[in-house]
Amino acid sequence: MYVIEWAYWKMVTESKATRLQYDQTQTPAQIRAMRDVYEDEIESSLTFEPASDAPKARGPVYEFNDHVMEVRAGASEEKRGLITLCFIGGLIPVIVTWAIITFGYISLSLSHPKSISVPSILLDLYMLAVGGIILYLYFRFGFRLTQLEALTSRNLLVRLNRTTQQVYLHRPSYCGGIVTLPWKSTASSATCTQNDAASAGTRLALVWHPMHTGLPHMEIAFVGKQGQGGSELRDEWEFIRRFMEEGPEGLPRPRLSTRFPSPIQAFSAQFEGIGRFFRKSSWLFKVVMLMVWPAFVVLGTCHWVSLMLCWRPRWPKIIREAGQPGKPIPPLTTLSDYPPEIQKRLLANADRWALKPGKRPEKKPRKPRIKKAPEPDTGR
Repeated sequence: MYVIEWAYWKMVTESKATRLQYDQTQTPAQIRAMRDVYEDEIESSLTFEPASDAPKARGPVYEFNDHVMEVRAGASEEKRGLITLCFIGGLIPVIVTWAIITFGYISLSLSHPKSISVPSILLDLYMLAVGGIILYLYFRFGFRLTQLEALTSRNLLVRLNRTTQQVYLHRPSYCGGIVTLPWKSTASSATCTQNDAASAGTRLALVWHPMHTGLPHMEIAFVGKQGQGGSELRDEWEFIRRFMEEGPEGLPRPRLSTRFPSPIQAFSAQFEGIGRFFRKSSWLFKVVMLMVWPAFVVLGTCHWVSLMLCWRPRWPKIIREAGQPGKPIPPLTTLSDYPPEIQKRLLANADRWALKPGKRPEKKPRKPRIKKAPEPDTGR
């Protein structure tokens, strides 16, 4: 499911009118909070110092050799199947019912020519018009939602090439498209150890700020599975860091995942990030989880169906051959690589990532309040 990536790309490319409507819904305090970021904070997040003593690739990993590592991305894979469930359980029955009724009327008229009349012709035309309107509304408004997990690329991918020292993101065009970014501009959410308490159930985020890439927008990729704590995310980031900085020597070789739609991946995704929580939970919670297992079966089945309704993502030739002897190095993505209209919108929203110069000033200590002594009781 690419909902978060799609929504993020819509935000960074929204029109001036839409941006104005959004800003009007924000309070002055919310606007100040969004723009209260200093250059020093971004610089400090860009570090390649060791983050863990136990590097581990939590997967899924699709390719791993001396030069390239390719992993799955996506911020909400555990929810994949919900849109497919709505598509299968909502639209398809409507279309099938309409087709049975409409073509039943038409075949009845063709098999009994004497029964053809103006009302029957009008009824057939009416039913055909109803079906046309349903399909028009779907392709006009609903098809893009279906493409967030079906009839599109099977997975979002992150490809790391240590020979070229580049990172490639593979996404559909409506989520930002394929981009080439420098490894040395890659920041990680795993370096923020103060966020460990809120890391359960999240994925490792790789971030490229405009300050380091020169692009007018920030790029984000959520890697692998959900973590059960900050330590797992640091282990995964350390695996990526060592691979790009030092090479695969000394790293535990990850188990490669199949590129074909696997029911194991579909059903296991529903339980990412809750293993440790489930083990430590009360017996009542475990009983409740057992009672709702049919919902997990339905969602996992729809997840698998959505994978089968997609096609395998394929990299451009220049990226597949990057780092091989005699092959060109892919150029880094720049603003000019986007269509003119997208360029205008990206520039119009570039102020979202504006930074305050220098370092955040230290807060002044509050003066202690002096409690007033209680007035003496005069007995009155």
